[in-house]
Amino acid sequence: MNPSPAIHKVFQGVADRHQMFRMFDRHSQLPNRWEGNATSLYAGEWFEIGETEHDYMFEILPPLWIRGSMFAMREFMTGSVTSVFFALRIDEAIRYFHGYCDLSDKAFVETMRVAIIERECRPVRAMTREERLEHIWSSTADAYRGYAGGCLPEVARAKRTILFYGGKAGSALKSLDDLTDEEIAAKLPVHLRYLPDAVAA
Repeated sequence: MNPSPAIHKVFQGVADRHQMFRMFDRHSQLPNRWEGNATSLYAGEWFEIGETEHDYMFEILPPLWIRGSMFAMREFMTGSVTSVFFALRIDEAIRYFHGYCDLSDKAFVETMRVAIIERECRPVRAMTREERLEHIWSSTADAYRGYAGGCLPEVARAKRTILFYGGKAGSALKSLDDLTDEEIAAKLPVHLRYLPDAVAA
């Protein structure tokens, strides 16, 4: 299982409704993901959505709670982790976000709110290596991504894999974390390939 390294952005740009629903469970292919505590798998993931998607989710069910410009979903993803939706003023515009928050930590929601604002207030568009990898994972169709199987050594099992076209050599599964900078650039859409590197927070 790849635990979430704290609060992190998992998609660049504004997700449409189809993309939003796909990213609600980016780990659906992980075998036995509900065995043990899956909190670390989901808690901390966030991405931007549109106002229409934000309002749609608000109207699905009565929220668990509403706090100013934030609300939490009544249905939990796993354990104490649920969806929290944010309407945040950033650079004089209202923008909308979804994040998975661990409500057993009383400070988690506010920590995520601050992290989103800090990340989105950067004056220059830039991405960390981790953000590039997460975007590739989020935007790749299920048929072309997965998890390493049981035939591999214990340390390699359940690592995320991506099907990579290798030209004359054909296609091969590669570990997401082991992609080279050239392979990452090839998997990113053109408008994201040449963004400068950002320093991880």
